[in-house]
Amino acid sequence: MSSSIHVDLTNIIDLLHCWLSRYVASEGLTWLSQKQEQIATGTTARVLFSAFGAVPGYTGKKDLELTQEDLQAAETIRKGWSPADWSVDQAGRTLLLLTLPHNEPEKYLASLEKLFAAADVGELVALYQSLPILPYPEQYIALAKSAIRSNMTAVFNAVALHNPYPTDYFNEHIWNQMILKAVFVGSPLHLIWGLDRRANPELARMLVDYAHERWAAKRTVTPELWRLVAPFADAEMIADLEKVLNDVDATQQQAAALACSQSPSPDVQALLQSHSDLQLLIQEGSLTWNSFNKEQLSN
Repeated sequence: MSSSIHVDLTNIIDLLHCWLSRYVASEGLTWLSQKQEQIATGTTARVLFSAFGAVPGYTGKKDLELTQEDLQAAETIRKGWSPADWSVDQAGRTLLLLTLPHNEPEKYLASLEKLFAAADVGELVALYQSLPILPYPEQYIALAKSAIRSNMTAVFNAVALHNPYPTDYFNEHIWNQMILKAVFVGSPLHLIWGLDRRANPELARMLVDYAHERWAAKRTVTPELWRLVAPFADAEMIADLEKVLNDVDATQQQAAALACSQSPSPDVQALLQSHSDLQLLIQEGSLTWNSFNKEQLSN
């Protein structure tokens, strides 16, 4: 986990305003500016609450459709921040959040907690997506854990996917629970920032146990699972990897081969060598996790 990460709020506010100006009519931009001024002056929290809920009516809900340059600008301001799947109203709501005075931490956090408590699903998604760029990020671990436990997939994904908050602030136990939940609900693992960096032996064991349960029930597992298993494979796990490499499903085979290629174990490397066709594709660069995930998304 990281210590608290400093983010330049002024730069983020300017960037969000730039993106919004492409999609929001002048009347909507004027309304947002007026609400920003009211919120910034420290008026009652009710102004923020009512404006937060009203944002979609003034901005619409279109996708932001950010360019690679936009995403690079976001990454430059806050490492790992990737609002690739944000909508216009989510950006507008985040803009209002960042305007809230935060010079008094207790007052600021109390206002934020009230906003979370009263939020509907759409508002929760915007709130959770904003966690890595808000002041005092280390204070939101309990809030983020509640999203991990949520039975609303959209809320879970708002924290788990395209979001650097979990990898920066979750301990290993919470991180592992999030990954297992992502596997269970079918969220794409490759959209979890820091996935490989936070891989660990305990998680590998949990995922293998999950795979055994699925197999016993004659059900499949996401092929991405093996990406987090192979680097820590023991003898039993190697047998599982061999089973997947010999699966009738080419997708499972490819994922297992890619996973094996990342393992430091000579036994795992020997297993990969026994599937020379897949090993050759990996060595040539024709089969990578990026190409694999793109192929999966297109199917």
